[in-house]
Amino acid sequence: MTESPYDFKIEVETHYLSSQADEESAQFGFSYTVSICNVGTLAAQLISRHWFITDGNAEIKEVRGLGVIGEQPIIAPGQCYRYMSGVRLPTPFGTMHGSYQMLTKDRRLIDVNIPVFRLATPELVN
Repeated sequence: MTESPYDFKIEVETHYLSSQADEESAQFGFSYTVSICNVGTLAAQLISRHWFITDGNAEIKEVRGLGVIGEQPIIAPGQCYRYMSGVRLPTPFGTMHGSYQMLTKDRRLIDVNIPVFRLATPELVN
């Protein structure tokens, strides 16, 4: 089996946004910062995203869209692209995971897995 020249490492940091919380109407705000690092040998362009957002009631919301925060960056080998976004949940905890679709130099689409990460208010973090 040959190694792919396209290899990306995904890291995510999350933060609870207490200023955006409204417990009476069951709205909890979270921000997440994603770092997409190209650890392969060839550049690729991030074309789209596909998220699965699961709240504490096990309700799943699926989100698809072009790029991230209105951008479709080309990520060269050795470079990282970092962006921040946010999500509102009806519960004080949940998870997100998904994939990025990347366009390779030879015009193929590849999926890059975004591992599951947790969203939780501070009192729920272990």
